[in-house]
Amino acid sequence: MDFTPTEEQSAAQELAARIFGDLATHERLAAAGTGTDAELWKALCAAGLPGAVEEIGLLGMVLLAEEQGRTTAQVPFAASGVFGLLAVARHGTEEQRERLLPGLRDGTSVATGAFPPAGQVRADGDGRLTGTVEWVPWLRDATHVLVPDQDGALRLVPMAGASVEASTAASIEPSSAASVVPVELTAPWAAGRLVLDGARGERIGGPGAFADVLATARIVFAGLQAGVCAGSLARAVAYTSVREQFGRPLSTHQAVQLRAADAHMDTEAIRVTVYEAAWRLDEGLPAAEHALTAAWWASEAGKRVVHAGQHLHGGMGADLDHPVHRHFLWGRQLDAYLGCGTELLAELGDLIANGERS
Repeated sequence: MDFTPTEEQSAAQELAARIFGDLATHERLAAAGTGTDAELWKALCAAGLPGAVEEIGLLGMVLLAEEQGRTTAQVPFAASGVFGLLAVARHGTEEQRERLLPGLRDGTSVATGAFPPAGQVRADGDGRLTGTVEWVPWLRDATHVLVPDQDGALRLVPMAGASVEASTAASIEPSSAASVVPVELTAPWAAGRLVLDGARGERIGGPGAFADVLATARIVFAGLQAGVCAGSLARAVAYTSVREQFGRPLSTHQAVQLRAADAHMDTEAIRVTVYEAAWRLDEGLPAAEHALTAAWWASEAGKRVVHAGQHLHGGMGADLDHPVHRHFLWGRQLDAYLGCGTELLAELGDLIANGERS
């Protein structure tokens, strides 16, 4: 195994770090509220970063997701990359790739995934979808949403005809086959409640597409969590280095050093398991259990790290307007997204027990 980034991956990561660092500032994030920073998204697209994912592979995508997580940048970069560009590139037909990929590459199209357990949305014989997904990240920005039906088949639903409901009582466009109810999460991810009532969605991929996209999503969002944790820890280190107690910086106290060291080791454990899973998929190697392992570390260790980051800030960590609190909210949201720790461990156990280890 060699996780050393290629020149292309390193260049893309450095560019992403610069753009996220320059534009995803605390002041801009606060001004964006719970929505997307449109100017930041335009800057990323102008730099060609969404489209670069096809060339730099899944490991490269993870490196870029880390940079997004490090600054908790409010853009649908990770979601659109996984549920749009990678899903279509890996599983779409030649016609679908020619039609859908250009918009996903330049950011004029944004995809997200309504990825509950397969079965919450049902497809009839004509391919019309019915069902509700309680919350979908970045749905309010999406032009397309990828949905698994009761058989695990992936359906890409265009949101052009969707309405945005002001409440659950009535839709602005009652005749629409798809509607979006704004949902506010702890993390500001422009989420929505997806209601499908006879909406049409085109089939993407074959029988194994759902499992592959789910594994890919878990890997990328685990990479996002690694960045969130790294950003939280960096803020804690900076704060404890200047905040004094009993006449000396907090960082000189052994208890603080041990807590930060544990958080660092947890962050590195997330990173290395994510890198391994991404590298295996890039190399065409089986990676089902590796994706679950990375997701488990992201859930369990990520939760510990963001709690530590907030705790090391003392009373300041409880301030809802403090930058470290945003890392805490993202970390807790990612802890549960696509399966919390116990669910992932049970799934991994079933995989091993059934002799399906990869």
